Amino acid sequence: METKPTEISSSKMFGGYNKRFKHFSTTLGCSMNFHIYFPPSSSPSHKFPVLYWLSGLTCTDENFIAKSGAQRAASAEGVALIAPDTSPSAGFYLNATQEKWKNWRMYDYVVKELPKLLSENFPQLETSRASIFGHSMGGHGALTIYLKNLDKYKSVSAFAPICNPVNCPWGQKAFTNYLGSNKADWEEYDATSLVSKNKNVSATILIDQGQDDKFLPDQLFPNKFEEACRSANVALLLRFQPGYDHSYFFIATFIDDHIHHHAQALRL
Repeated sequence: METKPTEISSSKMFGGYNKRFKHFSTTLGCSMNFHIYFPPSSSPSHKFPVLYWLSGLTCTDENFIAKSGAQRAASAEGVALIAPDTSPSAGFYLNATQEKWKNWRMYDYVVKELPKLLSENFPQLETSRASIFGHSMGGHGALTIYLKNLDKYKSVSAFAPICNPVNCPWGQKAFTNYLGSNKADWEEYDATSLVSKNKNVSATILIDQGQDDKFLPDQLFPNKFEEACRSANVALLLRFQPGYDHSYFFIATFIDDHIHHHAQALRL
């Protein structure tokens, strides 16, 4: 099985290219797809910083690339976008410990395998300069991965993230299946719990949340994350957007702000 990435599509956009690749993931034990948006470059030796996008439930690597419109700002800022698939399933970007789900190791895939794969196969990417963001389940993934790996990422942001999964039905169901019944294990993948323990966050965290998001009252809990950030003295810009829902229409409206947020951090 081919562990090196094979290109399966390419489309020009805003002077750069959306390219889709597939490879066999040894971490997950299955074939994976991912997209890279390469901004336009004036020099073959130029290296781009990378910005990872983590998708939500039911999404693949294609949703963000096709619907977000992020490429316009990424092209202007000179930032490469990396959008992995969510396979093998709704993995919540953790490493499952229960035998039935032992291949659900999206945390290791995002943090370890994918950056190594990119570094070894794409010389135009400077993977040591990286930031991360995501939506919903992927927003949860971005926040937790960032907070557990402050040495690897310059900044984080999220759209409608699941901020406190230990206290919401989506998270409780997933964590029980993947991690078992020990609530202390759950807290290792809960952004609200993690930020309470981490006093070394220097970059401002950006979160956009639609006020008409039907999942806001019972699943997302940004206010709990805000309280934890305040207690830990962590800078958070939490923006509630009137009239917006949980969809890519919401994401596309505010995506440029997020690209600029990360581009600024990646230049520091």
